[in-house]
Amino acid sequence: MTKQDDYRRRTPFLEAAIEWLIYTSRWLMAPVYLGLIAALAILIVTFFRELYLMAPQILTMDETDIILLVLTLVDLSLAGNLVLIIVFSGYENFVSKIEAAKGDPDRPEWMGTLDFSGLKIKLIASIIAISGIHLLKVFMNLSQYTESQLYWYVIIHLTFIFSGVAVAAMDWLEEKAHEVAARIKH
Repeated sequence: MTKQDDYRRRTPFLEAAIEWLIYTSRWLMAPVYLGLIAALAILIVTFFRELYLMAPQILTMDETDIILLVLTLVDLSLAGNLVLIIVFSGYENFVSKIEAAKGDPDRPEWMGTLDFSGLKIKLIASIIAISGIHLLKVFMNLSQYTESQLYWYVIIHLTFIFSGVAVAAMDWLEEKAHEVAARIKH
């Protein structure tokens, strides 16, 4: 008899049914991850649309326009990487392990090891990078923005940075609290 069989035998039926329902409800997130894969496809189409539309003009573009094009492509790339991180980590942390990737030499090293805390840090770091690139694009076209708009772009970017530092600090404090609790226990 396994531990699970023993648990089921000792647990009242209603409690076991509720726990089973809660546990299996994680599969409700699977369609969300499939939707994010569709969003990734949209990002890829957008990436190649930008290349297609700008390619005929490359020889006549000035340096600023080329840099803006490259920043746009980098921005789309970072957004795509962010979606992949969320799909892989979210699915593995909250739904099921991705068995198809086991043993694959191309499997990313972080896959299967990124916990919710690490996911939060990667997420906020990606958002800060995307925001920074967008802010750089804004600064390269200063004449198209009002002073008020520029202030808001900077304030929003600084808010993302502050949020990232706050999340990292909270994770660091939580880790230190666990270390102290472990030392006290032993």
